[in-house]
Amino acid sequence: MAGGLELEGVSVKRGGLTICRDISFVAPEGEITVLLGANGAGKTTLLDGITGVASAVSGAISLDGRRIDALSVHRRARHGLAYVEQGRSVFTRLTVAQNLAVVDGSDQVLDHAIELFPNLEARLRVPAGRLSGGEQQMLLIARVLATRPRFLIVDELSLGLAPGVVRTLIDTLARLAEQGMGILLVEQFAEMALSVCTRVHIMQRGRIVRSERREALMHDRASLLSPYFLGGEHA
Repeated sequence: MAGGLELEGVSVKRGGLTICRDISFVAPEGEITVLLGANGAGKTTLLDGITGVASAVSGAISLDGRRIDALSVHRRARHGLAYVEQGRSVFTRLTVAQNLAVVDGSDQVLDHAIELFPNLEARLRVPAGRLSGGEQQMLLIARVLATRPRFLIVDELSLGLAPGVVRTLIDTLARLAEQGMGILLVEQFAEMALSVCTRVHIMQRGRIVRSERREALMHDRASLLSPYFLGGEHA
């Protein structure tokens, strides 16, 4: 693989239980790879295992051809892996500019954040706690990107947000992928995620049960997006 994220036979534990078993897939650079599945399928646990938040007890995790599964969370981040976690919050008492400066106080970071999310420009001196939910998610993504990652993992981008805001965020991720960044996205707005991704992996009960390129799945959207397929028994 030229670049990106690769998992080979990865199993992840949480609370002493093995939640994800024998997960293998590739998420290339310059593409959006989507991970779909019902609540409780193990998606967040898998992302936590990839980033080191949870324990990957077997298998190999590689980024740009280098094994990272033995590295700490911070060393994985320094290697270029960034994670927008579900439920992560902004520093509510700090302004938007100060939230970004926590990572990097340069004008370049501010300029990049405004380029990605023009709505933030008028809010730079506003405490982040006064932002809308969509603006806070924009700030979170901009803050993570200030670390200059090579690969971005996003868990539940749309959580609690209006569809129009989600569309803006999804389009931003698409632009980042066009610029060469690899992205692994967990998203409940499946139709919207499918509109920009190249590859899809579907999880049930801690395992990958289907992996396809987007084009192949678009002919089978009825079964793909049905609650039964995402949450029921193995097909």
